[in-house]
Amino acid sequence: MSTTVTSTATAESRAREEIAQIGADLYTRRYTVGSAGNISARLDDGWLITPTDACLGHLDPAKIAKVSRDGQWVSGDKPSKTLALHRNVYDANPEMHGVVHTHSTHLVALTLAGVWKQTDVLPPITPYYVMKVGHIPLIPYCRPGDPSVAERVRVLANDVRGVLLERLGPVVWGASVSQAAWALEELEETAHLWLMTDPRPAPLTDTQIEELRTTFGARW
Repeated sequence: MSTTVTSTATAESRAREEIAQIGADLYTRRYTVGSAGNISARLDDGWLITPTDACLGHLDPAKIAKVSRDGQWVSGDKPSKTLALHRNVYDANPEMHGVVHTHSTHLVALTLAGVWKQTDVLPPITPYYVMKVGHIPLIPYCRPGDPSVAERVRVLANDVRGVLLERLGPVVWGASVSQAAWALEELEETAHLWLMTDPRPAPLTDTQIEELRTTFGARW
């Protein structure tokens, strides 16, 4: 077996393990329940994505679906129906190597109660929200798997790190599966803070946000 083939196989094995570990972490923390949610990773020769109706808390790395670069199901269990959405992120933004979607309680609740703005579902109330998450727009409700959502995400994939699907939850992308998951967790915790405070906290000031930009390179 050539060095290139061995390296590719090793990278795929590590990606499978990372997806299973992140799925278990999210499930344990109740960011997802039952068979809700999905995770994918970009490979040199295609993508890995969690199977349809799989519980993220009990993933078998060997059964995670593999899809070739031309969209053919190669191995593992049947791919999630959200594959088109994930592929549109990767097609639009080559720097992204992981996408995570959950039905996180506080973010779904936020869409039911009313988001801050259509273009910013939450205000910048903490520095780590600004640095790790950034602007998150709301995608109005469409049924699960609706192809129009994937097209909307394609347009946004270079400008933001994720979107919030009304009544369904967040889709977040990053340079790795782990980084996407960490940003999603920060997003969910910020929603929790926002919903539990009364009166609502004031956003960080323009001066405070500019300091985060110049000091840490925050995108806001």
